[in-house]
Amino acid sequence: MGDPETPRPVILGVVGDSATGKTTITRGLVRLLGEENVTHIGTDDYHRYDRKQRAERGITPLDPECNYIDVMTQDLHHVRRGEPILKPVYGHSGGSFGPPEYVVPRRFAVVEGLLGYSTPDLLDTYDVRVYLAPPEDLRRKWKVSRDVSRRGYTTDQVLEELDMREPDSAAYIRPQERKADLVVSFKPAEDGDDSGPLNAEITLREGLSQPDLSVIVEEGDQGITLVQEDGEARLWIPGDIDSEQADAIEAAMWEKMHFASHLRTERLGEYTVGTDLHRSNSLAVVQVLLLYHLVTAKAAVALGGEGARADNGRDDEPEAEEQDGEEQDGEEAEDE
Repeated sequence: MGDPETPRPVILGVVGDSATGKTTITRGLVRLLGEENVTHIGTDDYHRYDRKQRAERGITPLDPECNYIDVMTQDLHHVRRGEPILKPVYGHSGGSFGPPEYVVPRRFAVVEGLLGYSTPDLLDTYDVRVYLAPPEDLRRKWKVSRDVSRRGYTTDQVLEELDMREPDSAAYIRPQERKADLVVSFKPAEDGDDSGPLNAEITLREGLSQPDLSVIVEEGDQGITLVQEDGEARLWIPGDIDSEQADAIEAAMWEKMHFASHLRTERLGEYTVGTDLHRSNSLAVVQVLLLYHLVTAKAAVALGGEGARADNGRDDEPEAEEQDGEEQDGEEAEDE
């Protein structure tokens, strides 16, 4: 059993098809929160079959039948209660399984993979649900680049696999988008050039108590737009906004997270292409928005609440709770 005096972990779910940028978007958050404070769980570890067995059976890892969804669900509920698990391990480089890993939950958990929102029981485990939805042609390009350079495939093999997976992607992966609190889509410029910084379109839904985003529009005057309709807000961040504007937006968001100011760093928005380090201002804005939801949930849990979801009855940004959360969260950080 978890320690009843220790607040449970806050859990971020990041779901999307293969090569949608799940690791890229979470890497900066993990650095910010401190790797010692974050438990990482990849739901690909719960595959039922290895690569050779999948080929023999003609099944893709996108099919729920190719995964131990029940074991995954049980493990995530244990993690939410602060209880350790013995997690399976799947190696993408060789497509086979390794020895299981003993995992002790920390203050935050990042759970990323293909089928994280595929059942109601799984949905219940997350405090924040993110779905990544880049344009399909861009995702295919990313997958070819990654699998050829890091997983030992040829280009033809990756393209053949993409075609084979498409029916399962349409049936099992993409429908999960409607379960997410935030949908993030990085898109190339209008001329189709994806070699530079990408635009970011963020859809925010009512499942979470969303912050007042008008400050982002006010601080940015380079094509940033916010449209609200049908219970959703859509925020557009151009990839070519300059660093000064991005810094102003980040500063405005940090003002809303004054109880977590000890986390602030300049490393948001970093990503790698090969061995080269780059920085995207639109990625930084997305990451600071996700961070807002994580630390808000952490403050609510530290106060004994269920979290920061709108359906938990928590009002948006109550000043008294933020002040209390600052003190308690700061004490926890000092203890560690």
